[in-house]
Amino acid sequence: MKEIVVNSNEAGQRMDKLLAKVFHQCSKSFLYKMLRKKNIKLNNQKAEGKEILKPGDTIQVYFSDETYEKFTKKDSFSPVILPSQFQVLYEDADIVLLNKWAGVLSQKAQNTDISMNEYLLSYLLQEGKITEDTFATFTPSVCNRLDRNTTGILIAGISLKGLQVLSKALKERIIGKYYYTLVDGVVTKKQHVRGYLVKEESGNRVRIVSEDEAFSGAIGTPVETEYEVVRTNGEATLLRVHLITGKTHQIRAHLSFLGHPVIGDRKYGDAITNQFYEREFGVHNQLLHAGLLQFPDSFDLPQLAGKQFTAPMPDLFQRVLRELGLEME
Repeated sequence: MKEIVVNSNEAGQRMDKLLAKVFHQCSKSFLYKMLRKKNIKLNNQKAEGKEILKPGDTIQVYFSDETYEKFTKKDSFSPVILPSQFQVLYEDADIVLLNKWAGVLSQKAQNTDISMNEYLLSYLLQEGKITEDTFATFTPSVCNRLDRNTTGILIAGISLKGLQVLSKALKERIIGKYYYTLVDGVVTKKQHVRGYLVKEESGNRVRIVSEDEAFSGAIGTPVETEYEVVRTNGEATLLRVHLITGKTHQIRAHLSFLGHPVIGDRKYGDAITNQFYEREFGVHNQLLHAGLLQFPDSFDLPQLAGKQFTAPMPDLFQRVLRELGLEME
């Protein structure tokens, strides 16, 4: 007999959900059969599987060692070396805020990718905040996504409570997400703009269409973007953008649609402008930075209620602003 002691990251869920995570190599029907036969018990009592687990509950499993190992076998995680750019902006028992750099994915798209998620897990293992045994029932994870070449704040849940609260808050859009970006042309006033985002069939691109276009063709997902001017020099403008909805490439596509593409954006930007900034400053990617995060005054993680967090801009972005006379005060 083996015994599983329920910890805080495993509590609050149904027993059958936890069993499916632990014994991920067998079918749910087999697990229910084992429950009916009392080969799996909860606190030494017959269980149905729908019980909500509490910290300290014990699950007794009457499997042979061979069967237990067969059904719980899981690919091991191989930690990666943390690069010099890796930066933790804030951490507590529930969340970690990371400052993502350009060129790295938020979460991997293919098995061979090394993303911010792998760096996060490697950091937590290195610091002794989790062990590889943790992965059997719970895996910390990045909650939001930034494009590969967008920089700034990534939010990660490192406890079950943290993941649940953050995922819900992001879905309900109660966390304020603000970006800084340098755009082509002169913007003079704050605007709250709406449109409809349409995914194109190829090229991993989206486009923004007007209400009339969207309704006439019954296409598109509604998006909202709000921006205000930080500084302008008569040729380019530094904006602070409030991402109200959060769709793929939304800021980049919306600003391009409005005639003020993000400088350095090779997908939605202006080629001639981008060539100039590449030649003069070495800009190869969009100058778009998730620089500010605001939590509401009432938040289900009390340690974050009413707080805001900032991420320093990449050195290149700061240098471009300085040389253009657009440096933030």
